[in-house]
Amino acid sequence: MTDALLQRIAECKIVPVVKIDDVADTLPLMKALAAGGIMSAEITFRTACGPDALALAAKECPDMLVGAGTVINKEQAEKAVACGAKFIVGPGFSKEVAEVCRKADVLYLPGVVTPTEVMMAIAEGLKVVKFFPAENYGGVKTIKALAGPFPQLKFMPTGGISAENIKGYFETGKVIACGGSWMVKDSLIKAKEFDKITALSKEAMEVVK
Repeated sequence: MTDALLQRIAECKIVPVVKIDDVADTLPLMKALAAGGIMSAEITFRTACGPDALALAAKECPDMLVGAGTVINKEQAEKAVACGAKFIVGPGFSKEVAEVCRKADVLYLPGVVTPTEVMMAIAEGLKVVKFFPAENYGGVKTIKALAGPFPQLKFMPTGGISAENIKGYFETGKVIACGGSWMVKDSLIKAKEFDKITALSKEAMEVVK
């Protein structure tokens, strides 16, 4: 199942990192992303309503590949699985989250920066990791450097990615997709500027195509 999900993420190319403060914004936001050609979303657990937003999106938007983000412990991972998350993303690596995901057959994309963290992820059988925060830790250059000793690994860089620099990440040949929030900024969601989100999504997809 995880291989099929990785293929879908590769086809999506962009995984928006979504922070939802009001559950009522969930469905309009998912529709805005889909209208712009983005068929995935990482709904973060950074807000109180994150799990409810995830459950709603998973139920009402079956065509969208919806996962949970900022998952840092076993309890959050179990909650994400119960809410219908197709994948789970963490800012760092957690062995207990990896265990929950393995048992539930849910894709786990932990954040890594160092070779040691990469080796911990590989020891859990993971084929793709999140490189985070990407721009703060050398971006494209660091991914190329890590690809040397770990040729079997692919990355989903997140953090500081934008329409201006995303192309360079894909040109490494080591990136399955990129995470980003420039098309779903908090200000746009709170102002309910869903048309703007669609426009930014279309622009982003044109760049990666």
